[in-house]
Amino acid sequence: MTALGPVAWPPPPIRTERLVLREPEARDRAAFIELLASPEVHTYLGGPRPRDELEREMPGAPERRTGSFVVELDGSMIGLVLLRRATEHRRPAAAGKADLGYLFLPRAWGSGYAGEACAAALDWFDGALPGEPVVLTTQTANVRSMRLAAKLGFTEIERFHAWDAEQWLGQRPPATPAARR
Repeated sequence: MTALGPVAWPPPPIRTERLVLREPEARDRAAFIELLASPEVHTYLGGPRPRDELEREMPGAPERRTGSFVVELDGSMIGLVLLRRATEHRRPAAAGKADLGYLFLPRAWGSGYAGEACAAALDWFDGALPGEPVVLTTQTANVRSMRLAAKLGFTEIERFHAWDAEQWLGQRPPATPAARR
């Protein structure tokens, strides 16, 4: 994935009813390691990374990248929302478009935080890069992710086989000025 392009970064923290979306900070390091080492989180993502490897390799402060939002609840990181440009190695229908990704710690599952955070990030995206579509890829076996994609307004472009599983590629049409809040 590559950067989104000409956007002012970082934006001020984005506040929702329950969450704050912000840039990564040094205090998030332990949560990043937990997120990347979690077998539950990586069930549909090719498996977790070894914790000892992450402890050695992760810098003291997680890297700040355009389109990378830490999701915070009550002062602690519970997840990550990413908006990046899909590169050529992805599906042709996705190449060059903004690609939405998200990871949440298992303790944050089932409370609607992913939907709330992704909707807030997409609202930011619509304001920063109006008129651009967004794509999302998930395994069809990931029922929760499929439900979230539908709730966020993504519709299927194609299904394909990769990483030993059926994948789903959806697209969210660009927001029109009338549709923005």
